[in-house]
Amino acid sequence: MSLLSATYPYLVYAAPLVALFVWSTRRRARLEVASARTLAEAEEAGLTQPASLHPVIDPLKCIGCESCVHACPEFPAHQVLGIIHGKAALVAPTDCIGHGACQKVCPTGAISLVFGTAERGIDLPAVNPDFSTNVPGIFIAGELGGMGLIRNAIEQGRQAMEAIAERVRSARARQQDAFDVVIIGAGPAGIAATLGAMEHGLSHLTVEQNALGGTVANFPRGKIVMTAPARLPKVGKVSFGETTKETLIEFWAKVQRETGMAVRYGERLTSIASEGDGLIEVETSGGRYLTRSVLLAIGRRGTPRRLEVPGEELPKVTYSLADPGQYRDRAVLVVGGGDTAIESACAIAAEPGARVTLSYRGAAFARAKRKNRERIAALASAGGIELLLESTVVAIEPHEVVIEQGGHPRRLANDAVIICAGGVLPDALLREIGIQVETKYGTA
Repeated sequence: MSLLSATYPYLVYAAPLVALFVWSTRRRARLEVASARTLAEAEEAGLTQPASLHPVIDPLKCIGCESCVHACPEFPAHQVLGIIHGKAALVAPTDCIGHGACQKVCPTGAISLVFGTAERGIDLPAVNPDFSTNVPGIFIAGELGGMGLIRNAIEQGRQAMEAIAERVRSARARQQDAFDVVIIGAGPAGIAATLGAMEHGLSHLTVEQNALGGTVANFPRGKIVMTAPARLPKVGKVSFGETTKETLIEFWAKVQRETGMAVRYGERLTSIASEGDGLIEVETSGGRYLTRSVLLAIGRRGTPRRLEVPGEELPKVTYSLADPGQYRDRAVLVVGGGDTAIESACAIAAEPGARVTLSYRGAAFARAKRKNRERIAALASAGGIELLLESTVVAIEPHEVVIEQGGHPRRLANDAVIICAGGVLPDALLREIGIQVETKYGTA
């Protein structure tokens, strides 16, 4: 028997294994290259500080198996986690929104979920396991407590209302002239909490300063949002995966119609004060309400940051982009230098007849992602957008805006203004109420 004949059976079995090894090695190399590129872009743009709950990887425990990379619901649309030098790494920190799936699939326990970093802490209210705070009768659920994921916010709103219902049941007497609970916010947590209050037969009031959906309602048209199966009181299990903002808002509107869930819109929380005898007075821009319990289900973005310039109160001024189509054939000013401002300006510029000006006080878009910086630069170069760097809005008038650049005021024809200057965090309000706020520096 020849040597070839003797080794042939082994070659037959070995060939697929060799092919698999070569394919796996090449795929791994491509992943490492992509990961290094994503990390470099984040560092170049200064986008290195996660905004919410995020993973920290112990390199001594990590075996580089890639399970966390592929388990992230954002992958492959957004590569949040990657492989650097054979180990898992958070390569796009600002894209992480705290799904936590990475921690669940790690076979070696190398991943911890934390808030903040050693370089930049995050202020969060101290919340007990039942979502109560150090102030009797006041509870917090959802994004304000650090949980921005829709599924988690829904679950927290439901569980918080169960705790509130138990508190109400254990009370010696229920005030006839006071609500059992006032719910601040009609986002995912607030919706679940309101339905929970209805399910438990609690007298309740829900107020929302904007629209049904809270923060989600302010997302741009067509924005993809990530959620997961969750249980809504009075509704049951809802199974959404990757969906659009519009689909989610339509679902919640249907739930509101079918359940009779009542929300008072256009009311902004101004103060909360203890009235004694277990009662709390809640004051909003729409009135004052007496209640036994309060659930804060508001977002961490808080109230939109204003420019504080004359004319900002005009109806043509908004603080988010809902539908680019409404600005067709109009002169629009977008103010801001972050990703939201750039993406809004680009979306409007794509509408027929739209004339877009982007004003930013900085000399460069240092805090924006590279793809957005490249996109706005290309549009500006092609004349699709007028870019005014190192400029300041001085005044907003019915048909014009006044912008100062290089020490010289300039008037521009204008039909609409969109201000993307971030939000005023509610930390000051929490401290005024007396709620303990903790600064997290990379801790759970």
